[in-house]
Amino acid sequence: MSRCVPEQYPVTPDGRYFVVRGRLWRCTNPALPDVERAKLTAELMRARRAVGVARRSGDRDALAAAAVDDAKIALGERGPVWWDDGAPDLNRHMARTTPYAEWYRTIEDGGT
Repeated sequence: MSRCVPEQYPVTPDGRYFVVRGRLWRCTNPALPDVERAKLTAELMRARRAVGVARRSGDRDALAAAAVDDAKIALGERGPVWWDDGAPDLNRHMARTTPYAEWYRTIEDGGT
């Protein structure tokens, strides 16, 4: 299983995406060194907490949201893709409408 997500989410055979409720979400760049990935993940969590605080207080602070985006780009989950074979970015696409459709059907059918 890929390090990019908890075990309950299936990861595409190429390790680029995980699937939640049928939608593809881009995994973290596996080439990131563990220390860098951990640092960026901690930054992402801090930024997400700041967004939550801003929303609860009624302060729609765009800076907190921008910090989330910056961290996700640095992790490879947004922005330019981290693979180099020319495959398109299918982030947020429904798995059933992508080249992963056949693989996803096996997941939906329980791997049979």
